[in-house]
Amino acid sequence: MTTTDAKSAAPQGFLARWRRPEVLLLLMAAAVPLSFATWQALINNFAYERAAFTGVEIGMMQSLREVPGFLAFGVVFLLLLIREQRLAMISLLLLGLGTAATGFFPSVLGIYVTTVVMSLGYHYYETLQISLSLQWIDKVRAPETLGRLISAGAVTSIVVYALVWFTSDLLALDYRWIYLIGGGATAAIALVAWLGFPQFEQPVEQHKHMVLRKRYWLYYALVFMSGARRQIFIVFAGFLMVEKFGYDVGAIALLFLLNSAINIWLAPKIGRLIGRIGERKALIFEYIGLIIVFTAYAVVENATVAAGLYVVDHLFFALAIAIKTYFQKIADPADIASTAGVSFTINHIAAVVIPAAFGFLWLASPAAVFLAGSAMAACSLIMALNVPRHPQPGQEVLLGRVPTTAPAPAE
Repeated sequence: MTTTDAKSAAPQGFLARWRRPEVLLLLMAAAVPLSFATWQALINNFAYERAAFTGVEIGMMQSLREVPGFLAFGVVFLLLLIREQRLAMISLLLLGLGTAATGFFPSVLGIYVTTVVMSLGYHYYETLQISLSLQWIDKVRAPETLGRLISAGAVTSIVVYALVWFTSDLLALDYRWIYLIGGGATAAIALVAWLGFPQFEQPVEQHKHMVLRKRYWLYYALVFMSGARRQIFIVFAGFLMVEKFGYDVGAIALLFLLNSAINIWLAPKIGRLIGRIGERKALIFEYIGLIIVFTAYAVVENATVAAGLYVVDHLFFALAIAIKTYFQKIADPADIASTAGVSFTINHIAAVVIPAAFGFLWLASPAAVFLAGSAMAACSLIMALNVPRHPQPGQEVLLGRVPTTAPAPAE
């Protein structure tokens, strides 16, 4: 090789090392919190201060936010028109644009509309990220790699929460500019991902139609309960901090920052732990912990203790990796993209109803909302006991097994 050839090959070799599927997943995972963490850190205070939201409006807004998740099965049909990787980038761009616009519409209707736009991008991206991750990453490395994706998002979240605290408490920037900065950064990264990475090949051609299989029934049930239970944390635990304990924007941002800092270190380790102990034990541990945490929310009267519960509650989210890797182990590889969309819809059936319905329950008894969360976690625990120690096609459950030969046809 000549000197000229060596010089030209070096940059290409450097680019080849970085232009890999895993790097793209990490980049996009880091881009999401720039918008979503900004939206989440500000929304309770923004809605309460600028649009006089009560628990009813907060619940309605969160129900509307979950509607795009309920419609996530539409991803399957969009794949007839555009490749999965490109659609993920378009969704990321929509997330950024919806967030950037939020601060410019400080009214009930304005917050509802911008929330739906932001959420459409967020939920479609998350659906596609799950699908691409399970296709591009082998089963052995999947738990740890999924943990790294959480860790990458946590790193960005720390930057976001620090900036939210700095810009709101020290610089006293208006909400609209903070939302614009966070959403604009996500949109910019979406464009970089579009222009800077090649189209990666999929190992198995994915189905372009709805896929529902009887043998996946336990996975569907776990996903459904996860969606119902998660709303208690996302919607009402955060609102508890603002309404009952008087946390301001800076305090909420610092609380989120602490959660993210712990996840940077903990999420990859949880991924490795799931790889060692298996999905069954990981899920059992998660649900026992959530029963305790939700019950404690119902009776807590101290702001510091409540903040501690909020941090512990957030740490259990990383254990949800086990549901994804459980599905990866039992799935027909061609089902992954379609089932990712279907599972997001199942996840959001309860998520669409619970925030609005529990918003009215909140007016009567906030404690009852959290005790309902404990009951949901108990139901999930019973389901987790039915997960085999070594799940695989044909051994999806311990009880209620559906007879199958080879990959089952689409039903």
